[in-house]
Amino acid sequence: MSSNRWLVLLLFTVLCFAAGAVGSIWTSSSVNTWYARLRKPSFNPPNWIFAPVWSTLYCLMALSAWLFWLAAGWSGARIGLTLFLLQLALNAAWSGVFFGLRRPGTALVEIVLLWIAAVATAFFFRPFSPIAYWFMVPYILWVAFATLINFEVWRLNRSWA
Repeated sequence: MSSNRWLVLLLFTVLCFAAGAVGSIWTSSSVNTWYARLRKPSFNPPNWIFAPVWSTLYCLMALSAWLFWLAAGWSGARIGLTLFLLQLALNAAWSGVFFGLRRPGTALVEIVLLWIAAVATAFFFRPFSPIAYWFMVPYILWVAFATLINFEVWRLNRSWA
């Protein structure tokens, strides 16, 4: 079981960073062109901050899923891991909608669903592993911040959408 547990951590880490890689492919196609021309709120972070923040968040998310799995086991983890994978898919899809399709309004709806799924995941994890819950909190806060940015970009550029 001991070597298996580290392989499961590796699996969760690969899944999280794979979602990030998919999102990054869509982001890179527009971040220096279409996105650069959009009006953004004054609190929009500089582009260089996103890679280290997301790398940290993906590590925390992987650890969160792993700690939950350790506490719940495969049979008890089915619903929680389904929620985790759902929010991870929504995470990757947001970049496709916002940057790939260049649809900030549609992406706003999608990111709200992402935030709801992330909150549901964290609260499902909490009774099994409070640490797993807390490892999801920075991600939930960042997604809330990203939702605000998405809303402001949509509001400031509505004639473009």
